[in-house]
Amino acid sequence: MQCSICNCWIGFDTPFNARAVLSNRVCWRSDLFQQVEDNLSALHSLESEAASQQRATAAAGLALKLTTNRFQAGAVSYLDVVTAQTIALTNERTADQIDARRLDASVLLLKALGGGWQGLTSAQTSE
Repeated sequence: MQCSICNCWIGFDTPFNARAVLSNRVCWRSDLFQQVEDNLSALHSLESEAASQQRATAAAGLALKLTTNRFQAGAVSYLDVVTAQTIALTNERTADQIDARRLDASVLLLKALGGGWQGLTSAQTSE
């Protein structure tokens, strides 16, 4: 029997089951392909976002170092150091959040491709 959404062929034991699925407009193939495409796209965009954020984090770290050196030399107040620390921390947290989103997208991609996710058992962790 042919799917009414994407024209893929669906095999069923009885025509009743096929009609029930097709009447509900369920097509698992198009849904899976869409999930794979969405997660690949997300990984690609998050890769460029992570690279940009890494550059921003490095720049904020350098600015913090320079501001700390200027404070120690007496050229700026401690408020400038605290501001530089705040900016550096914000950039580091944003980089960590992007990395977490990349991990989520990777797991969702593996799931869409048919892979599973299994944690370590207690026997594996004790080795």
